[in-house]
Amino acid sequence: MARLSLENPEYYLNRDTSWLAFNRRVLEEAEDAVNPLLERLKFLAISASNLDEFFEIRVAAMVQQIEDGYNEAGPDGLTLSDKRDILARLTHKFVDDQYECWNTLRPALAEHGIRVLGLHELDTEARRFVDEYCEKELDPLLTPVTVDPTHPFPRVINKALCLGLLLRRRRRSALTYTGVVSVPRGLPRLVRLPSDNTTDFIFLADLVAHHAQNMYHGYDIVSSAPFRVTRNSNLYLQEEEARNLLESVRAELHNRRKGDAVRMEIEAGADPEIIDRLRTVFELDPWQVFPVNGPVNLSRLFNVYEQTKRPDLKYRSFAPRELRLTAKSQNVFEELQRHDILLHHPFDSYDAVLSFIESAAEDDKVLSIKQTLYRTNEHSLIVPSLIGAASRKEVTAVVELKARFDEASNIRWARDLEDAGVQVFHGLVGLKTHCKLSLLVRRDPDGVRSYAHIGTGNYNATTARIYTDLSLFTANPEITRAVHDVFSFLTAYAENPSYDPLLVAPLDLAEKVISLIDREADHARQGRPGRIIAKMNALLDKNVVQALYRASQAGAEIDLIVRGICSLRPGVRGLSDRIRVRSVVGRFLEHSRIYYFGNGGEEEIYTGSADWMPRNLYERVEVLVPLRDEFIRERVRHEILDAYLADNRKARILLGDGTYIRTWQPVRGKRNRKPPTGAAAFTAQDFLITVAEGRQSADFALPEVPVRKRRAPAGKKA
Repeated sequence: MARLSLENPEYYLNRDTSWLAFNRRVLEEAEDAVNPLLERLKFLAISASNLDEFFEIRVAAMVQQIEDGYNEAGPDGLTLSDKRDILARLTHKFVDDQYECWNTLRPALAEHGIRVLGLHELDTEARRFVDEYCEKELDPLLTPVTVDPTHPFPRVINKALCLGLLLRRRRRSALTYTGVVSVPRGLPRLVRLPSDNTTDFIFLADLVAHHAQNMYHGYDIVSSAPFRVTRNSNLYLQEEEARNLLESVRAELHNRRKGDAVRMEIEAGADPEIIDRLRTVFELDPWQVFPVNGPVNLSRLFNVYEQTKRPDLKYRSFAPRELRLTAKSQNVFEELQRHDILLHHPFDSYDAVLSFIESAAEDDKVLSIKQTLYRTNEHSLIVPSLIGAASRKEVTAVVELKARFDEASNIRWARDLEDAGVQVFHGLVGLKTHCKLSLLVRRDPDGVRSYAHIGTGNYNATTARIYTDLSLFTANPEITRAVHDVFSFLTAYAENPSYDPLLVAPLDLAEKVISLIDREADHARQGRPGRIIAKMNALLDKNVVQALYRASQAGAEIDLIVRGICSLRPGVRGLSDRIRVRSVVGRFLEHSRIYYFGNGGEEEIYTGSADWMPRNLYERVEVLVPLRDEFIRERVRHEILDAYLADNRKARILLGDGTYIRTWQPVRGKRNRKPPTGAAAFTAQDFLITVAEGRQSADFALPEVPVRKRRAPAGKKA
C-alpha cells in the first residue's frame, strides 16, 4: 500500500463545520424527548447563545478577512470564500431547525401549564395588565425614531432587539418612512403575566409592537417586525504599542458594541421592504439575513427556565460530595502533607477550592498567595479573600484582561485588587494567561512548605456547578517549585530551561505532547501495547493530529473524547483505523482535560488547562500536570475515563465523513440504531452522580459498548 501523505487536505475536517456539528449536538438535546421538558428549553437557549458567539467571533473574522482580500486555504483545503458558502447553507438550516424545535416545545410546555403567549391569546385580565405595563413600565423607556434627513438611522448596538416599522404620514399618504424602536435592555425580554393556574409569559418585543401606535401619532403603521443585529465582537489590540493594557482593553470594549454587522435576524413574514431597507443600512449580503419562524433571540428562553419553579420538569438536584479529611489531619494542609487530593467537579463540591484560598487568606502561617484569574463569577469569594489578605501577607494576582466577554469584569477586579495592595499583573504581551494556578507558601512546624492547586476550570463557583472539571491539590515539592517558576514566567518573563514535571505552553507543551504520542507509537512498533485516551474540549492542532495519525499507523489504540471541534478524521484506512472519536453532550458541559498514555504498562496521566489547539499550545500560557498519586491515577483511569468511554446515551461517535451518530436512541428517527445485545442505556454523568452520592460503588463494572467504525470515503469534505 502506498504511503499516505499526512499533508493531504482530505484528512482534515474543517474547524467551523466541526463546531457547528457540536452545536447541532446541543440542539439534539433540546429535541430529545427523554430529557426533562424545561431542560430541553434550556438546551435550545444554549444553542442560540452559542450561535451568537460563533457569528460575533468566527464568522465576523472570516468576513473581515475576505473584505481585506484574504482567501487562503486552511489545512482542509477550503478557502475562506468556500467556507463562507458552506457556513451560509449550514447556519440557515440550523436556524430553521432551532425554530422547528421551539414550535414543538411551545405546545408541550403549554400542556404543562407553562405558556408563552401572543397578543391574540391574551384574556381580558392579561390584556388589562399589558396595557398598564406598557403605559407605566415600558413607555418611559422607549425612544421612537422616524428616519428622515434630520433624523438619521440610530446606532443599533450589538445584539440589541429592535422593532422596525414602515410608516405612512396620514397627511402625505404616498410616502413611507422607516421607523425604529430599540427594545429597552433594562426590562425582561419575557414579561411574566398574572395567572392563577398557569405560568404565563409574553415577549417584550410583542408589547413594543402593541404599543407602537401610541408612539407614532400622525402615522399609520403599514407593517412592523422585530429584528436583531449581531456585530463583530473581536478585540483588535496592538499590545506591543499599548502603554497601558488595561486602558487599551477598556477603550476597545467600547468599540465592540459598534463593530460591523455580520448577521440580522428578523421575524419571518416581515414586509420585504423593511428587510431590504434594513439590509442596506447594515450593509449585509442576502445570506446574512435570517428570517425566523418565532421570537427573535431564542437565548432569552433562559428566562422561562429560571422563572419557572417546576422541579418535576428539570433534572433531579443532587448534593455534591464534600471533601473529608482523615482523622489524623486537622486541616487540608496536614492532609496534603500525606497525599495529593483530586476533586471532580461538580460531582465533588467546589467549596474545597474556595476554602483552600479563603483559609490561606486568614491563616497567619500562610506567608504568600499567588493566583491566576481568567474568568471568575460576579460575586466571587476568591477576589475578596485576596483583597483581605493583602494587608497581612504577600499577594500576587495574574488577571487575564483579554478573557473574551469577561474583559469588563476582569478590569473591575484588577482595579479593586490593585487598590487593596495586591500586586496585579496582566500576563505577557501577545499571550493569554489561561492556566489555572494557585500557590500558597506556609510556615509549617517542620519548615516552610508550598501548596498548589492546579485546575482544568476557571476559579468560578457558578460554572463549577455546571461544568465538569478537575482540581488537583498537592504539596509535592517538584510540582510546587515548577508552579512557582511558572508564576515567575508570568510576572517577569523569566524562562527556565525546564519546568519539569509540568508541561508549559508556549514553551514546551506542544513538543512534549507530541513526544508522548510518539512514545506510544514506538511501543506499538516494538510489539508492546500502545494506548492513548485523551479527553479535551477541542482537537485542532495539525502537528498533534499528524502525531496521532502516525501512532495509529504504528498500531497504537487511541480513544479521543472531544466535546467540540475535532479536525482529525477517524476511520480512514491506513491512516486512522485505530482512532475512535466520541463527543459527550449532557447535563453538564464537559470541560475537563485528561491525557492518558499507557507507556508499556508504566502509565502516565496528565491534567490541566490546555486543549490540543494551536491557541492553547502556542498563544497562551497553559499548564499540564502529571498525576503522581497511584490512587488518583486509578480513579481517573477507571472511574472517570472508563465511564465516558462506556457512555451509550449521551455520546455521539464521529464518523470518517465528519458526521456524528448516536450510540443509542435516535433523535429524529433517521438512524434507528439498536442498543448492543443485553446492554442497557448508560450515562457517564448520571453514573458519576450516583458515585458522588454514595449510591453506587466507584468500582462498579462499567458496561462495554462496541463501536462500529465507518471509513471515510476518499475525497469527502466536511
